[in-house]
Amino acid sequence: MKYINNIFTIENCSINKVIEKFETPIFCYSQKKIKENINNFKKSFKSFSPIICFSTKSNSNLEILKEIKRNGLGADVVSKGELMIALKAGISSKKIVFSGVGKTAEELEFAIKKNILLINAESESEIDQIEKIAIRQNKKVSIGLRLNPNTDAKTIKKISTGRKEDKFGLTKYNFLKLVKKYKNSKFIKLKCLSVHIGSQITSHLPYANMLKVISQVLKQSNYYFEYIDLGGGMGIRYSKTNKSLNYKKYNNLIKKFLKKNKTKIIFEPGRSIIGNAGLILSKIIYIKKTNNKNFVILDTAMNDLLRPALYGAFHNIIPSVKNSSYINKNHEFVGPVCETTDKFLNLKKFQKLNEKDILIICDVGAYGMVLSSNYNLRTKPAEILVNKSVFKIITKRQKLNNII
Repeated sequence: MKYINNIFTIENCSINKVIEKFETPIFCYSQKKIKENINNFKKSFKSFSPIICFSTKSNSNLEILKEIKRNGLGADVVSKGELMIALKAGISSKKIVFSGVGKTAEELEFAIKKNILLINAESESEIDQIEKIAIRQNKKVSIGLRLNPNTDAKTIKKISTGRKEDKFGLTKYNFLKLVKKYKNSKFIKLKCLSVHIGSQITSHLPYANMLKVISQVLKQSNYYFEYIDLGGGMGIRYSKTNKSLNYKKYNNLIKKFLKKNKTKIIFEPGRSIIGNAGLILSKIIYIKKTNNKNFVILDTAMNDLLRPALYGAFHNIIPSVKNSSYINKNHEFVGPVCETTDKFLNLKKFQKLNEKDILIICDVGAYGMVLSSNYNLRTKPAEILVNKSVFKIITKRQKLNNII
């Protein structure tokens, strides 16, 4: 994705070509970028060949998941719906792990029936429920126990999941207690120690602390786990001042861990696979000028991209066509929804803009469309997948008569 003759291009496809065909706002994904991210991830951790289960919650579009499957990845799911769409995409049940703190009996029964690789359990009550279903189905069910390692991921608090005050996982005490309780069960097979300490983690140091805790727990449990599921959370670069996780440093930490603990690693990456492969094309409806700033009112709103309003997340905004005329004045890029938080970005200067110009909101492949809604009874955008100079619709734009 780059500018050619000042016009933004996705692979070999000009933005202008897309705009001629589709109404804005629209989500666009680069097939090439998805493949590059997957190959880079595999290459970075090839020394121990992990099982890579794509985090379906980050992007659950069926065509995206088919692309994930074609590149050899499995899936991490957190609901029956995500499990169903992963299977529909052709992902093998033996490459699927089911995570989440509140799986219902119906969801567990479906997962057990489908013979997935693992159910990562988070409480004694959940394991009891799994055992009851296993007895009814006369199966021995493979599960993981999710440990809460009380590790600060040094990320946004709202997406931190591995501290003692977070709802996720088992305390060390309860983890060890449940290992003793279920290690000889006729219907439960303890196969995995699972962790996930947060999202958008850009330093390897929280992972180092997490691995220390895992090593301690493994030693104390005196039990062999076939798998260690390290979750995901690998951060990407959203801005020039932001950094992405250094895979090399994380890889070295895991290699050191595996010298003492002979096991198979599972990863659950989402953002690091799809985040920078997606963008939103948005049209300027109005430019409202004040003494202090220009409000650039887009046809994209918080119902299309919730992360800035929900987390204060940064997404860069760039022009679809570059010009050389810049205005040294604050520009606040906002949506049309009747909420003060319906805003995307403040920039101190920007190139000269006109109403009806097309802008690009960057790095929206993860937690973009999946978090969209019909708030204010607004329709959800279309999604397209670009492959070289060809693009195809992978989700049609909603129509009002579909929701009213």
